[in-house]
Amino acid sequence: MNKLILKLVIAGLLGIVINNVSASTPEQDRKNLVKYYETRFPDIKLQEFANGAYAYDKAGRESWEAIEEFPPYEMFIDSGQEMWDTPFANGKTYKDCFADGPVIAHKYPRWNKEKGMVITLPLALNQCREANGEKPLKYKKGKINDLLSYVAYESRGKKTQVVIPKGDAGALAAYEEGKAFYFTRRGQLNFSCANCHIQNPGNKIRSEVLSTTLGHTTHFPVYRSKWGTVGTLHRRITGCNKQVRAKPFKAQGKEYRNLEYFLTYMSNGLELNGPGARK
Repeated sequence: MNKLILKLVIAGLLGIVINNVSASTPEQDRKNLVKYYETRFPDIKLQEFANGAYAYDKAGRESWEAIEEFPPYEMFIDSGQEMWDTPFANGKTYKDCFADGPVIAHKYPRWNKEKGMVITLPLALNQCREANGEKPLKYKKGKINDLLSYVAYESRGKKTQVVIPKGDAGALAAYEEGKAFYFTRRGQLNFSCANCHIQNPGNKIRSEVLSTTLGHTTHFPVYRSKWGTVGTLHRRITGCNKQVRAKPFKAQGKEYRNLEYFLTYMSNGLELNGPGARK
């Protein structure tokens, strides 16, 4: 990393709170982040960051493209479509909750002013189920991933468009909490998310090439060879916390929902390409 880029990171390129003074707005954060990666990887087009480390890991990309010839997540998409189309016991379906049908992944997470909280897509799907007398699905494994795979597939090509309502202090606070989480060191290894994905993208940790913050949310849910199935974003974040020997938070708890709010806003403008396949 050259001295200029390192200086920008340390000085708070993303508006880290320095001396208790917030340095930027969410949109300034996003633009600064894009500028940072364009400087770090000048030969990579912006949309390529939606492909994670495969944007610059040539060997990994070849393997990934071969896997995508026969995607291991196809059965989950089919199962999710069946779930979407199958009426609940009361005769209604998910479409009764979502007027736009399954093409909705690009609009989540979103801020709910009445509830005073960030609503992620898995949370919204479960709220729909509970409103229609159905039991909620588990948030990291199982059928929630089938449903999310179908919605992600139907939403492919849509550009991420997460909104932080202007003048809404609650929404801004949630975003700032998510950002603070991203930069906070934790666990026995004393690592933050930013240590890997802002300071070291393109470098290796063990055998894996580290990805950029941009595009982290565009391809979920993902089929991981390590899992042998499809998993949610919060399952992946849980794994990251465990890798730095930190106690993970509850899936769909406030901490991870706010983190997702920050992360997804950073990828605004990038096209969705989920579900994805990763190592």
